[in-house]
Amino acid sequence: MVEATIPNAAEQSSAEQRVIKPDVLDQLLQPEVQEALTQLVEQLPKLAEMMSLLTKTYDLAQQVASDRVLIQDIVGGFKEVVKPLEEKAKGIASAVIEANDRAEQSEATIGLFGMLKLLKDPELQRMLRFGQAYLDIVAERKKQ
Repeated sequence: MVEATIPNAAEQSSAEQRVIKPDVLDQLLQPEVQEALTQLVEQLPKLAEMMSLLTKTYDLAQQVASDRVLIQDIVGGFKEVVKPLEEKAKGIASAVIEANDRAEQSEATIGLFGMLKLLKDPELQRMLRFGQAYLDIVAERKKQ
């Protein structure tokens, strides 16, 4: 009967260390590796400070992410901001749909006098002023 010996973990790791050590020592003796290590050692205070700041930031992010009350407050705040915009968008969309329906149902012809009468409409005047201001801004930006 043939018996095989299996090295235990301690024997195996010491054997690996003997194999790795000369390789690591050879790398440490290279001038570029020594220069890089010197730079790394010089930067250790900054790296420690950065790691401390990153750790604090991570801890804060973890607290914020796990705080259900804060998350609900943030979501509620967003809803308060978005709700008026949503209502305004719905109002504009319904006005557009209603105007389209009325325009399709109407067979009236708008003549020259009808257009002159429309020019006195306050809403049309407001839209025309907006359009003029927009065109002025676009022209100014093209000149720059």
